[in-house]
Amino acid sequence: MTGRVSTRLPDFPWDKLTTYAATARAHADGIVDLSVGTPVDPTPAVVQEALRAAADSPGYPITIGLPETRQAAIDWLSRRFGVVDLGLDAVLPVIGSKELIGSMAVHLGIGPGDLIGYPELAYPTYEVGAALAGARAMATDSLTAFGPETPRLLWLNSPSNPTGRVLPPSHLRKVVEWCRERGTILVSDECYLECAWDVEPVSVLHPDVCGDSHDGILSVHSLSKRSNLAGYRCAFVAGDPTLVGELLAVRKNLGLQMPGPQQRAMIAALEDDDHVAAQHAAYAARRAKLRTALEAVGFTIDHSEASLYLWASRGDDCWTTVGALADLGILVAPGDFYGPAGARHVRVAFTATDERIDAAVSRLSTAG
Repeated sequence: MTGRVSTRLPDFPWDKLTTYAATARAHADGIVDLSVGTPVDPTPAVVQEALRAAADSPGYPITIGLPETRQAAIDWLSRRFGVVDLGLDAVLPVIGSKELIGSMAVHLGIGPGDLIGYPELAYPTYEVGAALAGARAMATDSLTAFGPETPRLLWLNSPSNPTGRVLPPSHLRKVVEWCRERGTILVSDECYLECAWDVEPVSVLHPDVCGDSHDGILSVHSLSKRSNLAGYRCAFVAGDPTLVGELLAVRKNLGLQMPGPQQRAMIAALEDDDHVAAQHAAYAARRAKLRTALEAVGFTIDHSEASLYLWASRGDDCWTTVGALADLGILVAPGDFYGPAGARHVRVAFTATDERIDAAVSRLSTAG
């Protein structure tokens, strides 16, 4: 499989949806916006209470974050995903995962002449980060596509945005070995790790994947999806302490610090599993309704075993599908936002309210 190469900052893709959004908003019953996976349910009470209790925070936070914040992340990775042997120097709280992903290459000293690899169907910010660093970017799912060239940085994304695909441990092990043999930094975007439906995702930091060492590996985690904290911008990166230290050194100079109240909220969210189970159940019900409705009108759902999206196709050009759904007042994301390989798919989020999901189901059934 050949990869595609880009060296310029791409346009912000959602700007292209403006006309379709206007069409969907004109529907008599209003828009059902399934184009972006933004949480709509309340932030958990336990998190809100922690934020309020920490509201008196007059001093500057430190960039490395509170020891309690980092320990909460370590405990969560251990409890939920069997990750072991992480120390406090192996975790760094960050101000949202998108900011981290977009700045990762620059902060690790990657620049012109370097190559960055990322999945063939991918969140656009991997390409943006390469462009900001002045590096070349190759979108491919095949390690052989790199030929004799060695990328400085390789991104994985499992569970995937947009497809919901989950990479099995055997594949993750192969990628870890390949990167270590070449000295390539491996960063796994695992922001949807707790949003799984048909499989159990494995972190790249699990000992079955990386052995007894996290050398050369980082994983990125977000609380936006699993805890409805998109507005709080709470995320963290974990893994190789040396790489974490490199990121920390740069971020100190830039003043990139997670505010103290958000850190306390993050601790509360990571320590509480009950709200995660409740939110997971709500999403599972919405997903089932929407999937059934889409399949009933001829859509095929590919992958989608995890994440907060259905990767759907009727075999048409993605923009044709976007337009047809917009006429029903339903806004979705075209698959080519995530790469040319998505040209016949759309990404359908199920993060809308129960009422809006029911509206989408009703409109689909009527349209037949």
